Amino acid sequence: MATIDRRNLLKGAAAAAAAAAAGPAAGAPAAAAGWAPAASDLAYFDTPGDADFPKVGGNLGNQNYTALRRVDHGNVRRLRGAWLNSVEGGLRTGNSQSTAVAVDGVLYIESALGNVIAVDGVTGLTRWRYEQTRGTLTRRGVAVGGGHVFTKSNDNYVIALDQQTGQVAWERQVNGYGNIEKVAVVHHDGLLFCGTNDGPRGAALALDARNGDVLWHFWGTPGPGEFGNDTWEGDSWADGGATPWIHPAVDPELGLTYWTFGNARGHRSSQDGSARGGQNLFANSLVALDLRTGAYRWHFQSVHHDIWDMDNVMSPVLADVRIRGRERKVVVYGSKSGMFFVLDRTDGTAPLGIVERPVPQEPRQQTWPTQPFPVQGGWTEQRVVDQPLGTSVPGHPSRAVPNYVQGALYDPHWDTPVLSIPGHGGGGDWSHLSFSHRTGLVYTGYGYVAAAHSLTESANGLRPPGEYQTGGIVAVDVSTNEVRWQRRMPYSLAHGNGILTTASDLLFIGRPDGHLLALDARSGRELWRFQTGAAISSSPIMYRAGGREYLAVFAGGTSIPYGNSAPRGDFLWAFELGGGLGPAPTPPPPVVRRPVSGGPVEGTTVADTVVIGRTYDAATGTVGATESFGVAGMAPTHLRVPVGTTVTFTNHRGNAGPRGVTQFFEGLFDVTLAPGASFTHTFGRAGEYFYNDPASPRSTGKIEVYRP
Repeated sequence: MATIDRRNLLKGAAAAAAAAAAGPAAGAPAAAAGWAPAASDLAYFDTPGDADFPKVGGNLGNQNYTALRRVDHGNVRRLRGAWLNSVEGGLRTGNSQSTAVAVDGVLYIESALGNVIAVDGVTGLTRWRYEQTRGTLTRRGVAVGGGHVFTKSNDNYVIALDQQTGQVAWERQVNGYGNIEKVAVVHHDGLLFCGTNDGPRGAALALDARNGDVLWHFWGTPGPGEFGNDTWEGDSWADGGATPWIHPAVDPELGLTYWTFGNARGHRSSQDGSARGGQNLFANSLVALDLRTGAYRWHFQSVHHDIWDMDNVMSPVLADVRIRGRERKVVVYGSKSGMFFVLDRTDGTAPLGIVERPVPQEPRQQTWPTQPFPVQGGWTEQRVVDQPLGTSVPGHPSRAVPNYVQGALYDPHWDTPVLSIPGHGGGGDWSHLSFSHRTGLVYTGYGYVAAAHSLTESANGLRPPGEYQTGGIVAVDVSTNEVRWQRRMPYSLAHGNGILTTASDLLFIGRPDGHLLALDARSGRELWRFQTGAAISSSPIMYRAGGREYLAVFAGGTSIPYGNSAPRGDFLWAFELGGGLGPAPTPPPPVVRRPVSGGPVEGTTVADTVVIGRTYDAATGTVGATESFGVAGMAPTHLRVPVGTTVTFTNHRGNAGPRGVTQFFEGLFDVTLAPGASFTHTFGRAGEYFYNDPASPRSTGKIEVYRP
């Protein structure tokens, strides 16, 4: 592995930036010839939503802010449904992560099936629908511009639809850059910005909006001879990940587009950095690119040599703010780490300060010696809380599941699971931020989803069964990077739960239980809620049509992080003051605790007995023949018994050593047993009782106690 010196890396960045400023490199694709902006194109990054809410993120700066103000603190409780369109005719499956856009009184939405539906913003009636035929995949939003609606489909197709009819204007298969299927499309000045996803190597792309020609690309992991390639050991760059999971921001005045690239991956998993030494650019980075040529301008890496799947792929938010008496053009960047990095968007410097702090090391992982932290700190906990068993339940949001090695953000791991917070599914993850022109605050939903990392996990870490997955909303002053207010919520709001703020100082956000909330943007106080009937994993929007102002949201639900317990739907709602539609029936709420691996087994079928350290085959009713240290290492993992049942826990006589059961968080028992030994406990109260094994905390079970 080549040794990488940070000073030389910065010099290289400066040299690359200087070269980019002089113009595109030889052979770089030129901008679309004869391009001219459409009249409806956004001219500035901070144009607030008004009659239109024309793109995912609201404007080019992803501010999710509207200048509309008719709905305010005094009348928000009068909001009711104006109309409801079940866009797929009653679909109750799939993953709906798409945010609607509104242009000229029409809303455009992608469904869980990947179809595009145009809906009249006043009546709620479907104007047209495009049925895609290449299979289903989660979509996150269309782009509208130049008389077209732009979407994607499987097999790497970008598709332009006639804005008035939905007829296909052109299709272009874009191969060679990864999967170009999920990330929301951004349209600006005749260009389509498209990111790739789920591939071994990610790329940012600009296409000609007239025909889909690729005008430029920028690799998330640079190849040989490209700036940053020497930050990867050997050929590890080739499957290094660095996927731009989410849409970029655009600053037309500076001529830059800002992309966030995801986590680094290894030859075995994203948790294994042993064969990809170096900082691993541009994984976990914000990169500023020339919007016409794709030329590199500058970058900031928020996690060096990532072994925790800490993507930091929130859509970046642009703002002009006064910092220490000086007007600054900034970009706000951050995500799973629970920290915001406020950077000058012209050159990537940090006007509020960022420090490189030493972090614990694991030589086998080739860990980087430091990690960047904003001087002001973060807005979520960065170490799990060791709250004793038997104390208040659920207790602190970042409470540690027992028996794991308890760690902090950036603690390394090898073959023993290390539990950390906010986790690779926590922090802000990929929620859509909002920046209010009125308050000067940036807002995000976040989650607490603790994760245990080790090389024993095949993917990106274990979310321990039995943990509580909760979250909240935080408001941060961009001029100081300090928390102004924070509100706890019973659910994680880290997965597409976007925020809209308004010129009347309201904040709207949807939750996984189907509720759409309105809060005071200055204090976080709840003012209104409405049940939509399905989990919300999208951003609310506001628009004006027919002389009236509307709030709209797509409620469809997604599997992250609550699996199939999150209620699904296909509900595109619009609301207005004094509307005629009341709330939908309340669906069953999501299961907040991380479930065990198996389905329920009646106690009578196994003599009210759990065998520790063995798997269970429900089809045959047999206990595994060999010892297990996996998450399914309780036979059975989910036992159902009536109140008053005495359950026996047995360490299988064939196990190699002591195994046991620790009940959390109520602390009903905590025992270790020799092979062949047993322990009994009588459950006298209805509820669900999780427990794991002190010898292998991954092995987790649940006793469901019910009243007959």
